[in-house]
Amino acid sequence: MNSDADVLIVGAGPSGLSLAAALADAGLAPLVLEQQPRAALDAPAPDGREIALTHRARRVMEALGLWQRVPEAEVAPLREARVIDGDAPTTLAFGPGDPTLGWLIGNHEIRRAALAAALARPAVQLRCDARVTALALDDDIARLTLADGSVLRAPLVVAADSRFSQTRRLAGIGASMRDFGRSVVVGRVAHAQPNHGIAWECFRYGNTLALLPMNDNRSSAVVTVASHRAPEWLALDDAEFAARIEAQSQGRLGTMRADGPRHHYPLVGVYAHRFVAPRFALIGDAAVGMHPVTAHGYNFGLYGVEVLARELRQAREAGHDIGALPALQAFEREHRRSTLPVYLGTNAIVTLFTDESAPAKFARQAVLRVADGAPLLNGLIKAAITRQLTGAEGRAWPRPPWPVFDKAAKAVQSVLAR
Repeated sequence: MNSDADVLIVGAGPSGLSLAAALADAGLAPLVLEQQPRAALDAPAPDGREIALTHRARRVMEALGLWQRVPEAEVAPLREARVIDGDAPTTLAFGPGDPTLGWLIGNHEIRRAALAAALARPAVQLRCDARVTALALDDDIARLTLADGSVLRAPLVVAADSRFSQTRRLAGIGASMRDFGRSVVVGRVAHAQPNHGIAWECFRYGNTLALLPMNDNRSSAVVTVASHRAPEWLALDDAEFAARIEAQSQGRLGTMRADGPRHHYPLVGVYAHRFVAPRFALIGDAAVGMHPVTAHGYNFGLYGVEVLARELRQAREAGHDIGALPALQAFEREHRRSTLPVYLGTNAIVTLFTDESAPAKFARQAVLRVADGAPLLNGLIKAAITRQLTGAEGRAWPRPPWPVFDKAAKAVQSVLAR
C-alpha cells in the first residue's frame, strides 16, 4: 500500500527527534508528528530539569550531531556522586576518576539541539499541531488518524509521546505505573564555594535533596517531598528557598542564593508491558519512565534509539519488512535487558531511602556502613554502579545468561502487567 513515510513517530521530544535523525542516517524516511505548535519547539523554555548523560548517551548524541549543537558553556561535568542518609556520618561516594561519571545539560538545550539535528536531515519531515486520535495496525500497514480527519500510513508507528502515552494506549499496550506519591521542586542556586563537579544525594528525613553541579558556582537543587508538601516549597520566596537548601546541604557549598524560578513535577515511574507489537514500537518515556534518582531517563531513550535504528537498518538492508515482529522483537529484548534491572533496582532504592520507619532507617544505614567498611564489597558495588552511571561497556559482574534473563524478565513483566 502507498505510505506517507517509512516510519511515523508520535512525539517531537528529545527521544522522538533523536530517533528521526537516526532513522534518516539508516536510510529511512521518518515523519514526526507533534501536537504542540512549531513555536514551542523552536524556542523551548527552561523547565528546571538538568539531564545527567552517560558516556554511551554522549556517543549517541555525538553520532547524531546533537552534542555539537549544545553550547560548551551549557555542559557541566559530573565528576563524582556522593550519597548521605539523614545525619549519619557515612558517605557513599562514586568517583572521582577518569573518565568523569557523565555530564549535565539543561533539558531545553537538548530539545533545541535535537530539533536542529533532526531537521538538518532532508529525509526528516515534521508536522506540528498534529494530534493523534486513532491508530490501526493492519497486517500490511499502520494508519494514524489525526484530529483534523487526515489519515497517515506507514509500515511502522513509533510512540515517543511521554510516559503517559496516549498512542501506547491506542495500541492496546498497558504499563506498570509506580506513583511514588511524591513530587519534585527544582530550582537553580548560586553558592560561594565551588561544587568541584560533585553531585550530592541527601536523603533527609521529611524530604530528599539532590544538588546537581552546574558551571560557574551554580547547582540545580532538586527537592523531593510528599506531594501535599510541594505547594509549601513552591510558596517560599527566593531567600527562604536558598536558606533551606543551604541548611539541608549543611553549608557544604557556602552561602547560597536562588538563581532563577522553581518548577514542580509529580513522580511516577512507568514500565510498558511490551515495547513492541506488529507495526508498532515504543521508545523514550513511553517505554520506560524512570524515577530521576539514578538519572537514566533520557539515557534509556537514547539507548532505545540506537538499538531500534540499528535493527530497522538491518531489516531494510536484508529486504525485510521493517514493521514485522522479528526486527522489533530483537529491539525489545535488548532494551529490556538494559532497562528492567535498573528500573526495578531504582524503585527498590527509592523505597528504602524514602521510607522513614525505624526499620528502614536502620536498614539503609546498615547498607552504608557495610559498603564503607568492606573494601572488596565496596569496590564491587561502586564498580557496578559506576558502570551503570557512565553507561560503560565493561561489566563488574559476569555476563548473565541472556536466555535465562529473558525468561525471568518476561515473568517479571507479566507480574507487573497484572
